[in-house]
Amino acid sequence: MNIEHTRHSLAHLLGAAVMSLYPDAKLTLGPAIEDGFYYDVSFAQNISSDDLPKIEAKMREMLPSWKSVSHREVSKEEALEYYKGNEFKIELINEIAEKGEKITLYTMGPSADSGFTDLCRGGHTDDLSSIDPESFKLDRVAGAYWRGSEKNPMLTRIYGIAFESKASLDEFLHMREEAEKRDHRKLGKELGLFTFSQTVGQGLPIWLPKGATIRRELERFIVDTELDWGYLHVNTPDIAKLDLYRKSGHYPYYKESMYAPIVIDDEEFMLRPMTCPHHFELFSDSPKSYRDLPMRIAELAKLYRYEASGELSGLVRVRGFCLADAHIICADPKQAQDEVSKALDLIEYVANVFGLKRDIDYWYRLSLGDRTDDKKYYKNDSAWDEGEALLREILVGRGGKFYEAENEAAFYGPKIDIQMKDVRGKDNTAFTVQYDFCMPERFNLEYTAQDGTKKRPLVVHRSSIGAIERVMAFLIEHYAGAFPVWISPLQVAVLPVGEMHEEYAMEITKALKDAGVRAETWTTDGLGKRIRKAKIEKVPYQIVIGDKERDAKTVTVEGRNDLKLEQIKLDEFVTRIVSEIKNRKDL
Repeated sequence: MNIEHTRHSLAHLLGAAVMSLYPDAKLTLGPAIEDGFYYDVSFAQNISSDDLPKIEAKMREMLPSWKSVSHREVSKEEALEYYKGNEFKIELINEIAEKGEKITLYTMGPSADSGFTDLCRGGHTDDLSSIDPESFKLDRVAGAYWRGSEKNPMLTRIYGIAFESKASLDEFLHMREEAEKRDHRKLGKELGLFTFSQTVGQGLPIWLPKGATIRRELERFIVDTELDWGYLHVNTPDIAKLDLYRKSGHYPYYKESMYAPIVIDDEEFMLRPMTCPHHFELFSDSPKSYRDLPMRIAELAKLYRYEASGELSGLVRVRGFCLADAHIICADPKQAQDEVSKALDLIEYVANVFGLKRDIDYWYRLSLGDRTDDKKYYKNDSAWDEGEALLREILVGRGGKFYEAENEAAFYGPKIDIQMKDVRGKDNTAFTVQYDFCMPERFNLEYTAQDGTKKRPLVVHRSSIGAIERVMAFLIEHYAGAFPVWISPLQVAVLPVGEMHEEYAMEITKALKDAGVRAETWTTDGLGKRIRKAKIEKVPYQIVIGDKERDAKTVTVEGRNDLKLEQIKLDEFVTRIVSEIKNRKDL
């Protein structure tokens, strides 16, 4: 059984069911996708998820008779006549004909004479009636622009899920239900970490106090770590003249993802979408020699990129973000190779601190360019060959798994992307290391070599922790909101049993705060409610203070994972938690 062919066939079955129930509808495209299928439909009337059971029932009613699959090649004129009145299919037919490709119609159903016919290239199950009718279900309804362009009509996309068996489908639905509980958008709201405001603007997160605390800890961690690893931290403006991005080549390569220029005093400025041009100007501020290289310039940089509203997704894809960015100026390919390896070492160190395992929680992708596309990629075939070979050699030498992806490179050179999946199964780039042979030329970067001659350096772009927003989304989902002690917004909740215990509770809170621990005394509501609140908010430690603790000047500590420390001395607990925070260890 070819599951992709089955999913494609089910998309046809969905189309047939829709046309049976809604004869005025117009079908457009219905492909197989990961985990299922969809069909984009132009309906004469609005439909919603409430209509899905009716459409699904019609699919199951039709399924037993779908024993036949046949196809025929037709002329452009025949196809246009068959689909007259459906402007979407007509557009597709004209495109296929213009490319000189075959136009084929597939018929599925009881027979070639009494089935559902659709414009299609093929790839189907020969006898759809043989599949388990409980192995698929319609999932949801969404809006989708025709051909993905906001300039085109909005269609209704009906998604379906399909697997080899009902058991596999049930397992997938269970896993998705568990994943939804970890969704950073849901947990971010429940835990009071961040919010969005339509008045402020789409894709521009607002950090609430608890979320800002986590963010601050991440920023301190990465800056301190990079300083230890030999980076020079700098600060450059969030705005620059458009000429800077023309010089770098980002404009017009990335013009569509940049915000529109701002005219000030007859000059055009732009919110920066990337940091590298600023760092190259910084490098050129004074003469450099081979002794200065490699020069590792790092920054926590605020960046702004226009993302289509349909692409925005919580913290994973936003319009304003902070990137832990760096550019390493290298003397030659050997030094660049060493620096790429060291950048990957740093990334793996950071991932290890977060408890992420290579080839399980994250993996490497070698992103390659296309030599034939000089509109998207800087034209220098030999440099592309050298850069891709260098990065491939590094990944092979490190062991573990990696895969190669065509047409995913930056315009100025190949890169190694560190990929992670979110709880919805979407593959996203978390960190990246890029090899750049283009920018040194554009910015006329040079250094004085040991023999006194001027030479052109190479550049390694890298991000050690990625965008703070995106890594926050990954961490929220990875930990399901139960953060390690060191980044938890509140590390200890002190809970006095009654009013007579509050004074001692305040002493404990002060001692913890004096030691650098984020602690609060909670006194409102009954003890049971406060304990439940601490668990809901996923506070790592709760200290309950009653008569015994007050009289003995001890504490009773409860932590996540069923940890319980009964009546221990306060200074013992302070030593314990301070050590956990310093060493970034979890409970």
